[in-house]
Amino acid sequence: MTEENRTDAVEEGLHTNRAGKAKPRKRAPLFNDQDKDNISWFYSTYLKQRTPWLGLVMVMILIQGLAYQQFISLTESGLRVIFENGDVSGLIGVCAMVMGIFLIRAVMSYCVPRISVWLASDAVFNMRRDLIDHMMSLDLAFFERTKSGDIILRLVNQAQDLSGFIGQTTVNAVRDTVTVIAVSGYLIWKSPLLFLIVIVVMPTITIMVRQISHGIKGTQANAENAMGNYMSGIEEMTNGMRTVKIANQEPVERARLNKATSEIKDLTIRLQALQALMSPAVDVIAAIIYVLIIGVGGYMALSADFAMDGAGIIGFLIGMALIFDPARRITAFFVSMQASLIILESLRSLYRELPTITNAPNAKEEFNRAGDIILDNVTFQYSEKHPLFKGVDMIFEGGKVTAIVGATGSGKTSVLSLIARLYDVTDGVVTIGGEPVRGLRVDKLRQSFSVVAQDIVIFNSSIWENIRYVRPEATDEEIWRAAELVGIDQLVRDRGDAPLGPKGSQLSGGQKQRIAIARAFLRSAPILLLDEATSALDQRTEEKVREAIWTLSQGKTTIMVAHRLSTVTHADHIYVLDEGMVIEEGTHVGLMAKEGLYAAMFNAQRSSYG
Repeated sequence: MTEENRTDAVEEGLHTNRAGKAKPRKRAPLFNDQDKDNISWFYSTYLKQRTPWLGLVMVMILIQGLAYQQFISLTESGLRVIFENGDVSGLIGVCAMVMGIFLIRAVMSYCVPRISVWLASDAVFNMRRDLIDHMMSLDLAFFERTKSGDIILRLVNQAQDLSGFIGQTTVNAVRDTVTVIAVSGYLIWKSPLLFLIVIVVMPTITIMVRQISHGIKGTQANAENAMGNYMSGIEEMTNGMRTVKIANQEPVERARLNKATSEIKDLTIRLQALQALMSPAVDVIAAIIYVLIIGVGGYMALSADFAMDGAGIIGFLIGMALIFDPARRITAFFVSMQASLIILESLRSLYRELPTITNAPNAKEEFNRAGDIILDNVTFQYSEKHPLFKGVDMIFEGGKVTAIVGATGSGKTSVLSLIARLYDVTDGVVTIGGEPVRGLRVDKLRQSFSVVAQDIVIFNSSIWENIRYVRPEATDEEIWRAAELVGIDQLVRDRGDAPLGPKGSQLSGGQKQRIAIARAFLRSAPILLLDEATSALDQRTEEKVREAIWTLSQGKTTIMVAHRLSTVTHADHIYVLDEGMVIEEGTHVGLMAKEGLYAAMFNAQRSSYG
């Protein structure tokens, strides 16, 4: 939940005009149009098919409410048997009936949460599954502009909170409402006047709980933010521990985390202080109500003008005791409901993110994967304020090695993104084998690529499983062959099933690159994309990895993006990009002869190597 949403949910009552004066603000409705639409969507999508089960839960909740009503009636009867009739057998019968009623209620109290939690968990499971499916269909642009923490928050915390609200909080609120209605109905039937006198005081509880809840929600929001900052600080500290240790900055990190911890402590104390106000305040109101029942009810029992006796007063007191806590919980429910409505909106907003990279009508599945890849008069920009390409023409011949070089930010990696259709061009066309990539099925297009990049995704599992990731159906023989081709087979045997640590922390940079190349061997796609595949390696390791890449590229259309120019000297053709424009192209020998930007960059790098 963002801070903006929290503020909108908490802020009520007053707002400041331009002159700086506070003026009343119109109270927002309990459910706005967006809330109603979200509730309708969630019910129709995830709960409607379970309507019979929901009906069963409602029947059991109704039985619970009626059980309390009958308990009060039987209590009065039992008291009259004791004080008026003195009938032992009648008293035994009343006790047996009370016991039976509470056994029935006990069964309902067991079944209701079991069924309701199952319904809610199943609904949220289906929603999580749909959210994951939908998220997998979204463009790369969505993940590049969205923090991973926001996605985790929605799929984990918010979904779980919503499950608890639906399966427990809401069902308990319905049960409490039925209890209040059933018992109140009985009390009204017993003495409308006494109930009216008592009910006049009840709104005080609502007002009091509402005011305290406002303070609690605001402090809770601040506490969540402080906790989030604390967790981010811990993540930054652990990820950068190498730098912390080398720079001897432990005191700085200790002070930073202690400061965040102190803020959490202060907010926690403030939150507990606000929460502590709730119980004594409600107790005072309860005392006033009970005094009214005893005083007014006692007068009615003593007076001949009212049909009220001692048993009736005790029954009335029991009835008020039975509805008092449920009424308080219902009030608190509406506070938590507002937070849950915000969570529901946050989850549904993910569905409003729509992919732009989709299959065209009648998209083709088959195309010449070994054909030339052409960028024809391509214009592209990530944002209107920052254009990248304008009228770019490039040809990557099928079965040959083509390199793209240039300074950081010149658009090298963006060329690969356009070819793989991670983004669509603004103007112009990208073709493979003469077919525009927009006219090809996205999955078939991307199955045509093997990728080796600088930033390798390594999972915390074995090397074997990391290699098999790109082809789960691969045979053991195929995986071993891929590992042998890159010289990592012995490491696979040595480590066995041992996990590699978060992000492959137990591997060197060269070992990670070899896993990436082994994946490319295993996938064996006809088009090979190399994105700075060796830039993070030392010269000796680079030479070994380059040999594996050279073997891998045989017979494939290979596109190399490189900053280190020594890795592209063997390429059949080289493009030199600068600020989104092709300013030079040719072979290594031809570009060196031109003595242009490429030659200057190559000579500068060669001299820097010593």
